[in-house]
Amino acid sequence: MDKTDNNTEEDFRLIRSFLAGEGRSFDELVINYRNRVFNTCYRILGNYEDANDSAQDVFVKVFRSLKKFRFRSSFSTWIYRIAINTCRNKLRSAGYRRRMKTLRLDQTVDQEDGSYSLEIGDERRTPEKELTRKERWILIQQAIDSLPESQKTVVILRDIDGFTYEEIASIAGLNPGTVKSKLARARQKLRVKLSSVYSE
Repeated sequence: MDKTDNNTEEDFRLIRSFLAGEGRSFDELVINYRNRVFNTCYRILGNYEDANDSAQDVFVKVFRSLKKFRFRSSFSTWIYRIAINTCRNKLRSAGYRRRMKTLRLDQTVDQEDGSYSLEIGDERRTPEKELTRKERWILIQQAIDSLPESQKTVVILRDIDGFTYEEIASIAGLNPGTVKSKLARARQKLRVKLSSVYSE
């Protein structure tokens, strides 16, 4: 049994425990998934407050809908589907589109008290390296934000979150062939937009 199978079995155990009346099991699910859900929402929405609100909405929806979970797919696929749909609704809202006009992409996330992490660790950071890393992150986020919604989604799910084509198809409501074609187009656009970043 690989790590994914182990995670799925643990998720199923917690879900069954929650459905049997053990509320702390849901808290464990939240702890296990909150960073991943938040980070995905952040990458799609590009704004800390919107991502935080959306992540909270995701877990409210999960809490209310968990009794409908049928154990036919992994919990991670199921919760990511909810997260993607929640972000899609946010992207399509008039309020979000207005805020995008003044969106700041240089926000950072405080990691104290177990809060969310968007960063990849580097024990040899210097102020200069940190500045360069942040500048590159802003450019990458801007490039991802410029993609059409469906292409942005598949790039994040595949290249950042590491889902398989089949899992992405289930999460995004697409067939695997469409996922592959959208991903290829998105990667090509990102290569062009980020050519200066990776030519250094």
